[in-house]
Amino acid sequence: MCRGIAIKERLLIPIITILVVILLDQITKAIIMGSMTIHETIEVIPGLFNIVHVRNPGAAFGILKDGGGWRTLFLIGISITALVIIVILIVNADAPMVRLSLSLIAGGAGGNLIDRIRFGEVVDFMDFHIGTYHWPAFNVADSVITIGVGMAILLFYRR
Repeated sequence: MCRGIAIKERLLIPIITILVVILLDQITKAIIMGSMTIHETIEVIPGLFNIVHVRNPGAAFGILKDGGGWRTLFLIGISITALVIIVILIVNADAPMVRLSLSLIAGGAGGNLIDRIRFGEVVDFMDFHIGTYHWPAFNVADSVITIGVGMAILLFYRR
């Protein structure tokens, strides 16, 4: 019984982190979808940053953007599999910072998974660019996944 309480306490921060990330991701996407048309652009910092409304049917950087219905099912399946593995890693991780980094990744993956299930594609809206060179548009979920992966790498090399 004491072990069950300890596990619940260990998982409180990861659960809250995952839920907050998903909530922020979905709120920001709802704002974009409710206030901008597809492919609309709002210049925020000239020559550097725009808010855009684009959809990505593929994976990161537009990988697998062509492929139709099988692609969506494949990406949903991969996302669910990854989330299950990440949750297992969170439950078994001893270090709080490792649990936090994995929770960030899980929250971001969950936010994008919701888009895939609802729309068959992911809503992206942050567009950084220099002149005519644009980094692929991304969203809060992508940003948080990147932060979580960066933390995990730093923690791995810190050992």
